[in-house]
Amino acid sequence: MGLSKLYHAKQISILKRALREDWYMMINHGAVRAGKTQLDNDLFLLELRRAKKNAKHDGVETPMYILGATSGGTLQTNILRELSDKYGIDFKFDKHGNFMLFGVYVVTTFTGSIAGLRSIRGMTAYGAYINEATLANKEVFDEIRKRCSGSGARIICDTNPDHPNHWLKVDYIDKADGKSIIANHFTVFDNTFLNQRYIDNLIATTPSGMFIERGIYGRWVSSAGAIYSDYDKAIHEVDELPELVGYFAGVDWGFDHYGSIVIVGVDCNGHYYLVDGVAEKGCYIDWWVDCAKSFQKKYGNITFYADSARHEHVERFNDEKIVTINANKSVIAGIETIAKLFKERKLFIKRGVIPRFFDEIYQYQWKSNSSGDEPLKEFDDVLDALRYAIYSRITGTGSHIKLFKGGF
Repeated sequence: MGLSKLYHAKQISILKRALREDWYMMINHGAVRAGKTQLDNDLFLLELRRAKKNAKHDGVETPMYILGATSGGTLQTNILRELSDKYGIDFKFDKHGNFMLFGVYVVTTFTGSIAGLRSIRGMTAYGAYINEATLANKEVFDEIRKRCSGSGARIICDTNPDHPNHWLKVDYIDKADGKSIIANHFTVFDNTFLNQRYIDNLIATTPSGMFIERGIYGRWVSSAGAIYSDYDKAIHEVDELPELVGYFAGVDWGFDHYGSIVIVGVDCNGHYYLVDGVAEKGCYIDWWVDCAKSFQKKYGNITFYADSARHEHVERFNDEKIVTINANKSVIAGIETIAKLFKERKLFIKRGVIPRFFDEIYQYQWKSNSSGDEPLKEFDDVLDALRYAIYSRITGTGSHIKLFKGGF
């Protein structure tokens, strides 16, 4: 079988270069679905064989190699399961979560937090593969780099882009010289195995601005301007609601600034509707308890996904038999989820439902700084409550969710 049946042209070019030249670090970065991880997974197998050969010259019988991923879930999903399905490899883990392959002892580490240092300190590695490198803790990444001191050790990485001042871009990609460090940029259009219908749909459903620049074109761009730039009152504001099969709520606590409770309904097609809620300043917890209970009377014993910053308020709600769960507060992932729902026309707002929402939706902006992606903490109170509710619901945050109207 020819290489063109397995890889697209850019992958073939990179693969040949990886095998032909000597280098220290190769970073494959860019758009989603471009084939970066697929290529690095196969390079990983080739690098293990190379590590075994290099170690033999050093008189090392069982060399070690580092395999890094942000979590156990991403390690399994992005790498091990893909390789197992593709090549039938049966990974047998020891009590430390590591495994032998091709005579190399592969040490797994989770790069998403500083705890990842524990599994690699003091070791001599003959190479490393770091998946989703921009999500890695910088100290863990640096430690992996330092551990790769075996003869001929090389590091391969893949990642989607982040903001242009991310340490991976500034310290490594921008310093790529094509010799010691090789950086390969991908767009979604590089993957010629994707059909045009998929690409068109991917573009149509990716939120405008930063998300499409990074996700489709693989560009390291800053967040800027309105956060929910795809919101259109002519599309997303509705007077009539369809039959809704269930409801849930989001809570953003506030006193000096607005606090908010939002009620979200969902129809049988999985479309979300902001149907009710409140936003007020200067109100104590007793007032919020009364509000929540009034919503319970109206919509049933629904779940409230609340900001965990005021844990005493969460406890008070639960003491009052208001089912309340700490929300999943992941900012960028949550914003992208809401923005995607607006783009796909799957999130609608009942016209006039919470006046504060209509003040916020056009004024919620990205912060103008160079340190990363961060929204301004202005005009965000109802929108935070909405994000807590929907993103928590979609990601399945909480385990004791109450059902309403059977099936939801």
